[in-house]
Amino acid sequence: MTRTLLSRLLQAVPTLAGVVVIVFVLVRVVPGNPIAMMLPPGASQADFDHLKALYGLDKSIPVQFLIWLRHAAIGDFGNSISMRSGVLGLVISRLPATLELAALAGAIAIVLGVLAAVAGARWRGRWPEAAIDAVTGFAQAVPDFIWALAAILVLGVLVPVLPISGRSDPSISLNYATQFQLIESVLRFDGHAFIDLMRHMILPALALALPFTAIITRVLKISLKEELTQDYVLLARVKGFGEWRVIVREALRNAAIPTATLTGVQLTFLIGGTVLIERIFSYPGIGNLAIDAVINRDLPMIQGLVLVFALMFIAINLMLDLVTVALNPRLSHG
Repeated sequence: MTRTLLSRLLQAVPTLAGVVVIVFVLVRVVPGNPIAMMLPPGASQADFDHLKALYGLDKSIPVQFLIWLRHAAIGDFGNSISMRSGVLGLVISRLPATLELAALAGAIAIVLGVLAAVAGARWRGRWPEAAIDAVTGFAQAVPDFIWALAAILVLGVLVPVLPISGRSDPSISLNYATQFQLIESVLRFDGHAFIDLMRHMILPALALALPFTAIITRVLKISLKEELTQDYVLLARVKGFGEWRVIVREALRNAAIPTATLTGVQLTFLIGGTVLIERIFSYPGIGNLAIDAVINRDLPMIQGLVLVFALMFIAINLMLDLVTVALNPRLSHG
């Protein structure tokens, strides 16, 4: 297990370095001038040159990168051009909201996906399996942003039972120590705040979770049906185990290995999907922050956010490898 962890960490270093270099160069060669967007009409060339020097954009790209890398190594990612504040502080203040949303969406998808897959395997070859296949096929075909718009229309406008924007009601005072507000509301036994936070998160989480649920269901159901043809399952039936026990206690663990691999890959797409979903629901996470940074050509913010997204993707893949080894210990000796 330790060797696997070290190996994956070493492999992640060139990946992270490549992403950082490519993004750093790209955001500087694409058309558009962030300094010109900051200045009011009629600003002089001296004003332009002053701001350009202030943000280090008057130097060559290699020199800019070395300067940024030296500061980034000590946690200084510069100041946001559009928000006039430290990039690291802004990202840290928004990141918990995105992590909680992604975690809730992932939990919903895994629970619904496993239940649907087990039900489909239990009633394989019968109408419940056909119904599950039809529903999951439709859920997978519809993009998450379409689900988001449909949820807003149905549950926010036609039948307004849930809020459609923000993270919490402005009338609720959340003087918490961290920005992990949902987790902290649980730890503080603050039921009123927890319910309000969940009400604001449920629609964006469902929009993210539905396509993910369909993928988990289809892959896990196929794996379960394959496992149910194995000899050890036949032996369990000979011993008198019921069908539910055979599926849940005997076949599910082995069937979960390929599903866990796919789930980890899809989690990266789910986090990427938060960018658009957060915008639609005006949810104050790093996805919404990323769109604002791109619109404003906020180079320091874009670089900081790309680094954060890359680190999250690497961490997810690392956890995926560890979970896969835990489910199948033989892989640790491969």
